[in-house]
Amino acid sequence: MRPARILTLILSATAMLSAPLTHADTVLTEVVAGDWRKAEDSARDPARHPVESLTFWGLAPGMNILEVQPGGGWWTDILAPYAQRTGGRFAVTGADLDDPDLSERAREARAATARTFADRAALYGPVEILNWGPRAAPLAADQFDLVLVSRAFHGWMRGEGLVERYLGQLYTALKPGGMLAIEQHRANPGEQDPGAASGYVTEDYLIGRVEAAGFRLDGRSEVNANPKDTKDHPFGVWTLPPTRMNAPYGSTEPPDPNFDRSRYDAIGESDRMTLRFVKPQ
Repeated sequence: MRPARILTLILSATAMLSAPLTHADTVLTEVVAGDWRKAEDSARDPARHPVESLTFWGLAPGMNILEVQPGGGWWTDILAPYAQRTGGRFAVTGADLDDPDLSERAREARAATARTFADRAALYGPVEILNWGPRAAPLAADQFDLVLVSRAFHGWMRGEGLVERYLGQLYTALKPGGMLAIEQHRANPGEQDPGAASGYVTEDYLIGRVEAAGFRLDGRSEVNANPKDTKDHPFGVWTLPPTRMNAPYGSTEPPDPNFDRSRYDAIGESDRMTLRFVKPQ
């Protein structure tokens, strides 16, 4: 290659690295800094890296986005305003209202979520809640550009066939070329506990299951890695912040008042894999 050509490529790459943020990046930065986010949620940004993670996953303006099992809404408070400001669509999964055995507690929780979305309509825009559960009807095909699954696989693994069922649902719902974004507590390499009782999942297990559903691994990031996480905690991953358990999950016994939390608090949040999959064209 001619020296002049090499210099041109170097200058071009330098310009790309020093270029100002695009409109999409600006909006993402703005919503992450939004004053509507709870203080305790914003305090976790250094551990969860929302801008870097969403950039890696390929978030872009105008996307149709699905957040699976949004929980307390940590990601929702970022993704919903982002979709609203960039002309996109945002949806979440919720309790399956068509399930005749759905508990009243689950119905009330979904209703409370719907009220929250209605109260925040100016900020969030319209948010769809899609039925989700072991008996839920299939999601409509080819409708989303990006699906986010954050820390859910260990829960799915406790139900017979749920991993395969849910991944099949998401494969159908994504458009060809759409991206499946995954964040998950990462176990050390080795044999996977089928029930993921500790909350940790090996990368080999997770990647194997996702690829078996038809997705193609498109990228890995270490942005959410934590080498201090020894993954041998007495109450699983929930021993660590932010949950900070000091008693077995579901235990009726009172927490041990003498339990020394200092070691686990010093570790910080869990070591997590950050993966990007694509639905082939």
